[in-house]
Amino acid sequence: MTTGQLARRMGVSQPRIVKLESAEAEGSITLESLERAAEALGCRVFYVLMPEKPLGETLRLRADEIATQRSASVDQTMRLEAQAVTDAKARAAIKKRLAEDLLRHPARLWDEG
Repeated sequence: MTTGQLARRMGVSQPRIVKLESAEAEGSITLESLERAAEALGCRVFYVLMPEKPLGETLRLRADEIATQRSASVDQTMRLEAQAVTDAKARAAIKKRLAEDLLRHPARLWDEG
């Protein structure tokens, strides 16, 4: 379909379609404009955010990240008080338990600080 043909279908001028195509190429097209063009073409727009990884993996990685930060902070405090957990397996178990606890309330995984 030519820009002139699309312009007639959308009820706009041909230069407006050229601008629309430029906006799309630049990544600055609005959803409203895209929906109008889709309608004129007998199409629908689907606006989708696709996760890069499965949700379960994303949650587990975030829980592990927070657990690492928190356990390091607690470990530092415990060392200052001469109560450090020196067994690597015990430290890993504590971190794992903390991550599992965090996963029970996944919305909290995105709290800052």
